[in-house]
Parts: sequence; C-alpha cells; structure tokens
Amino acid sequence: MFRRELPTLVDHSGGLLVRIGERGVIAPGDAPGVLADVASWPENAQPLGFWQDRPVALSIEQGDEDWLPAREWLGQLPGSYSVLISTALQVATWQRDHRFCGRCSTAMQRIESEFAMQCPACGHRNYPRISPCIITLVTHGEDLLLARSPRFPPGRFSTLAGFIEPGESAEDAVRREVFEEVGVDVGRIAYYRSQSWPFPHSLMLGYFAEAASRRIAIDGVEIADAAWFSPRRLPQ
Repeated sequence: MFRRELPTLVDHSGGLLVRIGERGVIAPGDAPGVLADVASWPENAQPLGFWQDRPVALSIEQGDEDWLPAREWLGQLPGSYSVLISTALQVATWQRDHRFCGRCSTAMQRIESEFAMQCPACGHRNYPRISPCIITLVTHGEDLLLARSPRFPPGRFSTLAGFIEPGESAEDAVRREVFEEVGVDVGRIAYYRSQSWPFPHSLMLGYFAEAASRRIAIDGVEIADAAWFSPRRLPQ
C-alpha cells in the first residue's frame, strides 16, 4: 500500500499530504485518517513515497492544538498505515533536528532524490537517524518476566527493552539490558522480528530469552518493580 519511492517535485506538485505539528501530533485528513488530498503541496513539503500509487508528502506546521498524538492515530487506523506514519514521523524529526550542519553549522540543503541533506559549505551529508533497540520477553519454564518503569501508570508491566550501545551486537544488548535492569542472566536467545518505533526514531528488534534463574534484583532507577507472571494471569 505504501511504496518507498520518492516522487520528484518536478513531476508531482500535489497529491496526498500528512501534516505534522512541532510536538509530533498529526492533523486529521479529509476522511477518517491522516491523509489530506491537496492540489499543490506547501513549499516546505517533503515527499515520502506513494500511497496506493498516489504521491504523498509531509509538511511540518504550526497551529496543532487540536491534533491527535501519533500513538492515538496508530491505535485507531488499520495496521497498514503504520509504515506511512512511522516514515512521516521519523523524517519530520530528522528535518526538525538537522537543519544545520553538525560539522560547520551552515544551513543544510535538502537532496530531492533521497532522504538526505547536504552542507553546501563542507559537503557533509546526513540521513534520518535510526536508533536500534532491543525488546525481549524473558521466560523461565512457562513463566514470563515482566517489569514496570516508574513512568508507567500503576499496575502496568511490560517486557524489557533498551538501546544498543556502540560496538555492541543486538544479542549482547539483550543480555546486558536484562542483567542491568532486573539482575537476571539469560541463556538461549532467539530473534523474533523487528518493528519501526517512531518515538522518535527507533528500530525495535524483538527477542525471546531464557532465564538461567528466577532471582530478580531490580536496578531501582529504570525499573520500579519486576515479577514472574503466568500467561494465564497477566497484569495490565
């Protein structure tokens, strides 16, 4: 449904548009959803690709008080929209945060043929940032190890997750994060699948991990509580 092929501004001056606010909220479209049909894209539009063979772009705009957060849109819309919304959010974040060259501070210029911006002074080029993370379900026999962050509402637990550090493999990150957060050593690790997580620019790599013991020692900083749960009696 979404084709990642950038329409050129020469060949396409209008089509579908996703409007994103400075705080990551998204404007309603013409119908239930986020896509607006416009005769011409605004001057700051960034082409994203093709949605059902129609060119689609994003624009970053002001006046977003009544727009919905991206998480709400992702919960309301069919799963097929997740790729489009994730792409729009990550590209919008990149455009907002990389307007100037990180090497010499000159204003960057957008390259039309790809998601890239280049410095006209020193030639430095940058692309949308993607931060790889791991998220893992730790098991011991039939039981599942779940934890809660201090930021979570009372009673909510989740699987363990964290960013991959420089020079680290994803599997090493699984072992390190689990031990750092809940003090558990894990044995066998199995990769499951990946998912874009645009809050703001992550790629989540999902794993299963088998615990070597049931002893839990939370760090007390990132994790406020952790426990083993039966799949038949899960928390929120």
